Amino acid sequence: MATLLVKLFLTTILVSLSYFLGSYLHGFSLSAPVLPLQVQPLLSHCLQLNSTTHFPISPPLHFEPLHTLPLPPQSSQKLPFLFKFCPSNFTNYLPCHDPSLEKNFTVERFFHRERHCPVGRVKCLVPKPVGYRRPFGWPKSKDYAWHKNVPFKKLTVSKKSQNWVRLEGERFVFPGGGTSFPMGAKGYVDLIKKFVPLKSGKIRTVLDVGCGVASFGAALMNYDILTMSIAPRDIHEAQVQFALERGLPAMLGILGTYRLPYPSRSFDMAHCSRCLVPWANYDGLYLMEIDRVLRPGGYWVLSGPPISWKTNYKGWERDAKDLENEQINLEDLAKKLCWKKIGERGPIAVWQKPTNHVHCIRKSKAQKSAQFCVTTDPDYVWYKKMVPCITPLPDVKDIHNISGGVLESWPKRLNRAPPRIRSGIIRGLTVKDFDKDNQLWKKRISYYEIILKSLSSGKTRNIMDMNAGSGGFAAALVRYPVWVMNVVPYDAKQNTLGVLYERGLIGTYMDWCEAFSTYPRTYDLIHAYGIFSLYMHKCDIVDILLEIYRILRPEGAVIIRDHVDVIVKVKDITDRMRLNSKILHSENGPFNPEKILLVDNSE
Repeated sequence: MATLLVKLFLTTILVSLSYFLGSYLHGFSLSAPVLPLQVQPLLSHCLQLNSTTHFPISPPLHFEPLHTLPLPPQSSQKLPFLFKFCPSNFTNYLPCHDPSLEKNFTVERFFHRERHCPVGRVKCLVPKPVGYRRPFGWPKSKDYAWHKNVPFKKLTVSKKSQNWVRLEGERFVFPGGGTSFPMGAKGYVDLIKKFVPLKSGKIRTVLDVGCGVASFGAALMNYDILTMSIAPRDIHEAQVQFALERGLPAMLGILGTYRLPYPSRSFDMAHCSRCLVPWANYDGLYLMEIDRVLRPGGYWVLSGPPISWKTNYKGWERDAKDLENEQINLEDLAKKLCWKKIGERGPIAVWQKPTNHVHCIRKSKAQKSAQFCVTTDPDYVWYKKMVPCITPLPDVKDIHNISGGVLESWPKRLNRAPPRIRSGIIRGLTVKDFDKDNQLWKKRISYYEIILKSLSSGKTRNIMDMNAGSGGFAAALVRYPVWVMNVVPYDAKQNTLGVLYERGLIGTYMDWCEAFSTYPRTYDLIHAYGIFSLYMHKCDIVDILLEIYRILRPEGAVIIRDHVDVIVKVKDITDRMRLNSKILHSENGPFNPEKILLVDNSE
């Protein structure tokens, strides 16, 4: 008993000594650190934020001296301390749509206007044009743009009678005209409305082929309709650049050799206003591609030749008989696709795609008409050549069912699990995962609102999500006056772009080892979640960062969200690009390895 008491007494003494020794050492070496002057006001500001917001905000983080986790292998290429600016003739540089290279490719099926990306990438910063100014804020940008930002006058002359755009002093003005609606799109859309239920919420996503300056898409915004406007870089110069400068969704694209970079069953409506596409040529190849991307029950609206040829052939300077035969061939092709003609009035004609292919398959077998595609995945499109065959719709159990499943009207479809998820065709993505992802992105956007003031100030309009997943980022932003170009890497483990379209969002497939199909300075905010981890061993991430620099507006912002090791490596490169960047904790706090690199030039 005495021995036990002695042991207890000695233990008490040792514990007490350890306590006093620890207190002494703590006071000696771990007292409150003196913060650098540049950090003190930031920390004070963050503490004020903590008292009124849900998320604690840390000052910019600096990992270089103290970070002990191994960094990813450094690139073998010796980088200059600072990237130089490209020569002034690179101001409107289009790496994959370089007009100087068109002569190297055949004009057959417009192959010369398809994407042709260089093997080597220039390692310089694309400069802004002399006299560049911050674009007009939305919605004023829909009607005005600075001439110095898009210094091309050709459309003001060649399309003057059609009221596409005119130059008034230092500003371009967009009256809202188009090839088929020179007096403005309102009356034109009112005519379409007689055949297509634009107000019902059933029409949310639209494809406009040969879009001009996207005045048709601008007019559809009055119906809460989101239009993907596409056009090539051609004699009309910068029509897509005009559209993006106006704050309207657009990208370079053409019905030529390859499939369009969108999944099957994407659009509620497709539109062409004298877009000069030879619809009946190549065994109906181009109309079959429109059929592929149209939803079951979707609409196709066509104006211009050959529609209303009887009253317009002289103005078009075309032979009446040729136009008549062209329309006969077009009508015959639409019947082979099992489309139903809804009506034709004035300059437009409207067809509707069937809701399933039960009747069409029977008809094809009986009449030996156009063949159905049998070997290709309808959503495999990246550099995939078009084939003249009908893309089959998913099977249905009953002739009255809608292939692929029923979509809710907008806006209900945004947050309801889409048919592609409910049916289980995307492996590893369940309804529960979808709902959880939506909640997660609402939380993240709330945090982004705090660290990036321009997001909620109205300065942001055009946004790109480089790795969109199932669209939670864009869905959480729907309350803002913005639109999001949702990008899904073509080789992603989960092909979710069809899910995004079923939610009423728009986007495209992409390989980020190449340049995007857009002009320089077209996005206010670029969001890159996990994109550098994904491409770290596929290509040089310097090229990806230079592409971000090319398409980002000078006053824009970038949110890069990735593992801390990747973030540190990326920041080293952005510093050499003269970008104002800082590392922040995510909303998950300091102990989570996922960090945020924020580039903010919006102030």
